[in-house]
Amino acid sequence: MIEDLVKQIETRFAELGEQMTDPEVISDRERYAEVGRAYSQLEAAAKLAEQWREAQETAGGAEEILAEEDDSELREELAGARERIEQIEEEIRMAMVERDPNDEKSVIVEIQGGAGGDEAGLWAGDIYRMLTKYAERRGWQSEPMEIGDGKYTFAIKGDGAYSVFKFEGGTHRVQRVPQTESQGRVHTSTATVAVLPEAEDVDIQIDPNDLQIDVYRSSGPGGQSVNTTDSAVRVTHKPTGVVVSMQDEKSQLQNRERALRVLRARLYERALAEQQAGLAADRRSQVGTYNYGERRVTDHRIKLTVHNLDDVLEGQLDELTNALQADEKRLRLQAQAAA
Repeated sequence: MIEDLVKQIETRFAELGEQMTDPEVISDRERYAEVGRAYSQLEAAAKLAEQWREAQETAGGAEEILAEEDDSELREELAGARERIEQIEEEIRMAMVERDPNDEKSVIVEIQGGAGGDEAGLWAGDIYRMLTKYAERRGWQSEPMEIGDGKYTFAIKGDGAYSVFKFEGGTHRVQRVPQTESQGRVHTSTATVAVLPEAEDVDIQIDPNDLQIDVYRSSGPGGQSVNTTDSAVRVTHKPTGVVVSMQDEKSQLQNRERALRVLRARLYERALAEQQAGLAADRRSQVGTYNYGERRVTDHRIKLTVHNLDDVLEGQLDELTNALQADEKRLRLQAQAAA
């Protein structure tokens, strides 16, 4: 079985390599980008396939010699080669796990302060800064959409953004002494994060007749009017009751466009949740606890604790993300094997 898989990888990788140099493909920008993505995704598996071939050759040569004469060093070499082959085979299976079809999409992130009053709103702002810094480290662009009053809606644009940001969806809990706490008592506050793959028109088609669009004047904190024109927009999707409001832009047209982007992403996520019953539960799950006193972060989903809280808050999330991606691959591999 692994032999067939290795052959498939080698054949497909060679085909993609040829297409990358095909003038017809190069002249088609969209097709060239698609081939390039497929090539990059398969590259790691192709390198593993090459290593598997080399290990098989080493083991085969050792077996031939041992069939004629006994050699203790050669037996050790053969045992090491066989162990390496088993390891590579497992890595190949993991590399070929079926990907989440949304992994390459950009995302829209919504952060909302939860339990904890004003401190929860401050914590939501800290999560916002952490995630935008992480996006910056990954070379992706963040686009604020609606910021303020403990709620942060923003987009992360870049190929593969969803593949890492999807793990941030859920409840983030913090244990710390608030700046306003005079007695030095530790408070527990939460912020909820929703990560939505940004949907294109081909993913979700919205019938304009299903929309109720209301316009009103933008307001600042405490209801103070900050705009003399009706530039704020509220979009209601009548069939589902989903409501999205935008007021950060001065232009009604820009607010309407942003509201529709968020609406499309929310409807797309609802459609995905119906297909994948576990998705909604994952979004409500407790993601992690950030303990300021012990300078640690614990991800409860994979029981991983790191002791670099300051780095994590500065957007250095790779250690956690890599562990979560590996766990997701294991689960997908188990599901594929059971299918």
